[in-house]
Amino acid sequence: MSHRHRVLCLLAIAALARAAEAAEDPFLAYVRSAPEFKSVKQDPKMLTARWDTWLYMPWRFKWHIGTGDEGGRFCHEYGFNGGFTDHGRGPLEWLDKWKLRFYNDHTAAKGYLYLRGSNRKGNFKKFQRNPRAIRSGTNGPQPLDEAMLRKLKAIVTKNVANIRRSPMRVAYALDDEISWGAFVVPIPWRLNADDAAYAAWLRRYYGRGSVRPQYVTPDFVLPQLGRKLRDIDLSPLLDRMTYNDSVWANFVGELVETANRADPVTPCGFVGGQSPNMWGGYDYAKLMRKVQFIEVYNLGSATAIIRSFNPRNAMPVVTTHFHSDKRGTANDIWQTWYYLAHGNRGMIGWVDGWFDGKTPRPWLGEYKATMKEVGRIGRKLVGARWLHDGVAIYYSHPSIQVSWCLDIQPHGRTWVNRGSDHRLGTSHLVRKAWEHLLTDSGIQYNFIPYDKVILHGVPRHYKVVILPACYALSDIEARRLTEFVERGGTLIADFACGLFDHHGKGRSKGALDDLFGVTHDGTESQRDFFGPKLWVEADQDKGFYYKRYRDLFRTVRCRLHHSFAVAERRLRHDNVRTLGKGRAIYLNLSPQRYLQYREEGKATPTDRAVFLEPILATGITPRLTVAGPDGKRPRNCEVTYWTKGDRTYLFVLQNAEVSGGAQGGGGVEGLRTRPIPITLTFATPVRGLVDERTGKRHGDGATFRLRFNPVEAIFLSHAARNSE
Repeated sequence: MSHRHRVLCLLAIAALARAAEAAEDPFLAYVRSAPEFKSVKQDPKMLTARWDTWLYMPWRFKWHIGTGDEGGRFCHEYGFNGGFTDHGRGPLEWLDKWKLRFYNDHTAAKGYLYLRGSNRKGNFKKFQRNPRAIRSGTNGPQPLDEAMLRKLKAIVTKNVANIRRSPMRVAYALDDEISWGAFVVPIPWRLNADDAAYAAWLRRYYGRGSVRPQYVTPDFVLPQLGRKLRDIDLSPLLDRMTYNDSVWANFVGELVETANRADPVTPCGFVGGQSPNMWGGYDYAKLMRKVQFIEVYNLGSATAIIRSFNPRNAMPVVTTHFHSDKRGTANDIWQTWYYLAHGNRGMIGWVDGWFDGKTPRPWLGEYKATMKEVGRIGRKLVGARWLHDGVAIYYSHPSIQVSWCLDIQPHGRTWVNRGSDHRLGTSHLVRKAWEHLLTDSGIQYNFIPYDKVILHGVPRHYKVVILPACYALSDIEARRLTEFVERGGTLIADFACGLFDHHGKGRSKGALDDLFGVTHDGTESQRDFFGPKLWVEADQDKGFYYKRYRDLFRTVRCRLHHSFAVAERRLRHDNVRTLGKGRAIYLNLSPQRYLQYREEGKATPTDRAVFLEPILATGITPRLTVAGPDGKRPRNCEVTYWTKGDRTYLFVLQNAEVSGGAQGGGGVEGLRTRPIPITLTFATPVRGLVDERTGKRHGDGATFRLRFNPVEAIFLSHAARNSE
């Protein structure tokens, strides 16, 4: 047999094996075939062709200086190199004359993807306990059906036709703060009246048998939370929310492709993105397949998740900037460097408090040097690839859904008032704690989405996978994660791992119990977790308006081990099992209190050790160590790494806390502003270290002494290694 025939035979065998596996596992078959997991065009050349640097685009809410020559000169003098248009209207001539690259907002109009009245929760109370209600705003029903799709396609096509004549256009935003509900308010309605479509989707989702569509609200969930684990079935609610997410993703994708047909060389997406959530359509595994441009608020790890799901950092990602006199210009400068260092391509600025009459206010003069600098150096990162240290955090959207259901137990019937999940939610805070545990230890990570792991397994460049509050795992995910361990990976779960399937049905045995060497039998109840009166670590009703993390975590008295809450009272902590070439660690600890220790300035390497030791045991170490004048790592210090061409780029910055809400705003909390001397020590000597801000050449070596202004960032590069 020739080599070619052997290869063809092997490929045929592999294809048969994949087909057999898909036939055996319905979730795999669903993910492989469902249109919600199919990507729109995301060609890096198209995404970077004209958006090739950092752009600051003022949204001219109170733009008193006008769009004449005076306004144009202001933009050039103060470093604002972008702009915006709205609803397919100008001022195109002004933007063209002053070479201000812009995005067009409300390309799909306003009031359809964003419902009228969404800024007031009270407008939707009448729908929250009616599972048969149809998606509506204050101006009436707005179902996501074929008629709506035809209407919005016509609007998109018309608006794009008006804008595409300008060479300064760089993106189209369908709408602002879009949602299949109202932001992420819990509204369990139907997106349209096509119940037959939902029934057909359920058959594909389950893959076998007949599943009867049900229409319920979270009131259906509450009485179940007093049951044993094996008797809990959240699927009537969660399946419908998963379906809503799919309908939404496909609807958005259709409109993006409509914009592409009218203008094939300009990306399209949306602005005002929310945190990952059970409500509103924010399953980023689906949503990031359907857009080519996104502005997101930094809520619930959204910035890091989007950065991780953005191939080669090609898709332009921005965030909103609000100036606050109370926070001062240091807040503006820090945010700019922070987002540049994490792969963003610019900001959309809310113009309010910028002018006294037509006179620019003093803070703009303090900010303009930063604007001009990042506009100049931002092009260095366009198309660069993020460098992680072999650590992945698993993105499980079904677990986010289950977490929400467990979190509402103390609310009771007041779940309708639930909000601020990014501040309260167990899944959100656990995920955030893991991020800080890693970056405060000098280790970088990526999120990996559940759909790609289901289809292809864990990518081989990861040594460690972390399962943060991964309540819900399917059988195929359990198989893929077991394969990862067998071939040499280290798998770390914090608590309650795989106790539900991906539909939200409680299991009699955890999906990964055998792998971790732990035992669940389905008789577990709320008495066996944390307090023991709730399934979760904090009473999020008592702590709803907390100011400090300490106030949230004192709402439930938990048993602590190494200063962290023991999650499952039946299990011991630090369960370690070797399988094949790898290890599986079930910590049975919640990392959430690290957020408290960090906020209070008390977080130490000792606090991190219980979570970091299994990672360091794999041989992963920081590629760069940062030491302050006392020989210790400066508080909240982070280093990010990128590679492009023959250079590796790195930022040393302060990773302070970012606050904000569903409509943006907020800023940095606890910003440290005093410059300090620092020592950088590379694990392996580097060649040709250069300060990319000043051009200063530091040469070759392993140790370098620099001065660090924590309001900004140190931006360096060196010759890339072959391994990068």
